[in-house]
Amino acid sequence: MTNIELCNLKVGETAVILELSGEASLQQRLLALGFRPGKRIKILRKAWLNGPLHIKIGTTEVMIRRRDTSAIQVSRD
Repeated sequence: MTNIELCNLKVGETAVILELSGEASLQQRLLALGFRPGKRIKILRKAWLNGPLHIKIGTTEVMIRRRDTSAIQVSRD
């Protein structure tokens, strides 16, 4: 199992969240959006020029800043 940052996934790929890191305020925000270890996620879209990522977590879809995705460690399915 290889840990990678969420932003390194390609559009259409799925993964499982392993760990949230970063500042406590960022971790709280990610938890409030539904990012929890063990949850399966899918990359739906990536905006150009380091823009946000459109991600599906369960039945919920969220947009997240690319810089915040470095705090989310995942494992590819």
